[in-house]
Amino acid sequence: MVKFDVRQLRYLSREEFRCLVSLEMGMKNHEIVPSELIASIANLRHGGCFKILRDLVQYKLIRYDHRNGIRGYHLTYAGYDYLALRSFSNQNVVYSIGNKIGVGKESDIYIAASEDGTQHVLKLHRLGRICFRKVKEKRDYLKRRKNASWLYLSRLAAEREFSFLKALHDRGYPVPEPLSWNRHAIVMKLVPGYPLSQVNHITNTAKVYTKLMQLIVRLAQMGLIHGDYNEFNLMIDDKERITVIDLPQMISTSHENAEYYFDRDVECIRTWFKKRYDFDSDDRPYLSDIVCDTKVDVEMKASGYSRDIKDDFENMTLNKSPDDMWEGEDSSEEENEENEDDEEEEVEGEREDLSEEEEECPEGEENGGEDKQGSLSAEKEGVTTSEDEKSEEEEESDSDDEEIKNKSYLPHRDKEVQKKSAHQFTVYQKTNLSKDDIKKKVRANEAKKRLKQNRIKKGEKYYINREKRAAASEIKGADSWIKTKEI
Repeated sequence: MVKFDVRQLRYLSREEFRCLVSLEMGMKNHEIVPSELIASIANLRHGGCFKILRDLVQYKLIRYDHRNGIRGYHLTYAGYDYLALRSFSNQNVVYSIGNKIGVGKESDIYIAASEDGTQHVLKLHRLGRICFRKVKEKRDYLKRRKNASWLYLSRLAAEREFSFLKALHDRGYPVPEPLSWNRHAIVMKLVPGYPLSQVNHITNTAKVYTKLMQLIVRLAQMGLIHGDYNEFNLMIDDKERITVIDLPQMISTSHENAEYYFDRDVECIRTWFKKRYDFDSDDRPYLSDIVCDTKVDVEMKASGYSRDIKDDFENMTLNKSPDDMWEGEDSSEEENEENEDDEEEEVEGEREDLSEEEEECPEGEENGGEDKQGSLSAEKEGVTTSEDEKSEEEEESDSDDEEIKNKSYLPHRDKEVQKKSAHQFTVYQKTNLSKDDIKKKVRANEAKKRLKQNRIKKGEKYYINREKRAAASEIKGADSWIKTKEI
């Protein structure tokens, strides 16, 4: 359980917040941030960063850790809370913090107030608790990434929930009105009412049941499924008005398991009403009977939406209709067919003209024969010349290939040749090695590269000192051997 104590927030200085922000920036690329990197990012005068880091460790806003020979710091949830609250106070959204009003497996909920005294709700996402550690399997916050810190996952969950709240509230769906979001925290308006799990009696049970089913259907018409639609995530007031909360796990209706999650939400309500209020009804919605009116899942990029659905949605929003596009394609095909017919007619007309010319001049067959013989001889000469040119080109290409092969086998090359052949990717070196030998060479080269990188990271001083020690030990051993021999 993470303690949420904001008493120290009013006493933190500007330099301390600067160190917290620099540590947060360093955690984008480091799991444990070295103190030197924090000092270089914070850029404080007189080297006061190290003393501030020691004080922040005492306040439990950061934690000192060392793993695999690396020593440094990382943020805790308390430090992340302080950064979010400072941004809210600068925005004049949160002025004071009250009691805790709710605890879940993924978040903590507190009462907050603005400067004029209006009460709000502050929701802090806290992923990584022992009761719910399979976030990476149950949620798709990371998408294509494999590893991330719990703080980053909490930030993604808060961002997704805020976007869903904004989209649904603008469309008139009964959700709390979102006010602001920063890091892993969300500020929303306070909803009057109680969780449905704490309500023991309802006057109009059938009416409330139909309302809940209608809300499920409205979500499906927008292309969304709640995924955790139960008595703990439903608020009801004295006038039996319902408000839906806890939205980060919502998925799209085009998800591969959408029907399973939809039926699970429906069955949760049915079993709760049968268990608590002794009300059973066979009237229930089915996902296959619902038609999507608006694609909110595509706009919000909910889990499970595909590219095909996105393309269809973009085509629907265009001004041009698909019928006009098809008419243009048909007309172009007809024009191509007409052009082909015209070309065939022109070819047939040329053939007829040639046959008529041959019939008209039978007297000039001798001259024509001589002309034909001359043309044939010319064609033969042209063929022979073209063959000679081809043979010359082949000889040149063979000579070039031999030069390239010879150059590839040379152990050393000239600088000019290296510059020219640096961009020639088609030159390959022939080897008599087998595939296993080539693999061994590649692995050996990779191992050498890793050693170089490790030496660069750790520093050459370590290896130089080790060599000096080894040399000194050898000299000592030689001296001792000489002394024993003299004795």
